[in-house]
Amino acid sequence: MDIGGYVMLGIFFLIALYSVLIYNNLVNLKHAVSKSWSNIEVLLKQRYDELPKLVEVCRQYMAYEKETLERVMRARSAVNAAQQQGDMKSLGEAEDGLRIGLGNLFAVAEAYPDLKADESYRHLQTRISGLENAIADRREYYNESVNRNNVRIEQFPDLVIAHLFRFGPFDLLEFTRRETQDVDVRALFN
Repeated sequence: MDIGGYVMLGIFFLIALYSVLIYNNLVNLKHAVSKSWSNIEVLLKQRYDELPKLVEVCRQYMAYEKETLERVMRARSAVNAAQQQGDMKSLGEAEDGLRIGLGNLFAVAEAYPDLKADESYRHLQTRISGLENAIADRREYYNESVNRNNVRIEQFPDLVIAHLFRFGPFDLLEFTRRETQDVDVRALFN
């Protein structure tokens, strides 16, 4: 084999090695998105399990606030349904409804001093508030992972490998318009 043959073989080897590196990076990005979504699902499941406990504690004190409690439980079911379907748009809207329902529930609970003093209520309120914060953090991480994946599969030369091996984009978890607006605190107390 002459020098030209070795040069061509070397170039082919470098292109193949570079293609393997790109493929492996795309696989890592795809799995990072899946992992970040799984982290959100864990927190959603924990919150899903805690909400009935909170509603039950509240129900014992708030006999006249049945509508508020039912709204929280309907929102909980909507979040679970969207989560099961993997529908990011519906999940964002359902999360918005649940967040508002919880805000209303906590605001209404202010009118029940015995409830606020109840150890179970305080524990559950703290636990759910912590889960809400963790979910918000995980949503941010998920969107960051999705963005990195979506950018990489559109950049050259990565898009060639992404197209060949059918790496596709993922949907972002987007905020609804209501989630980005200022909260009317007075309305929560009505």
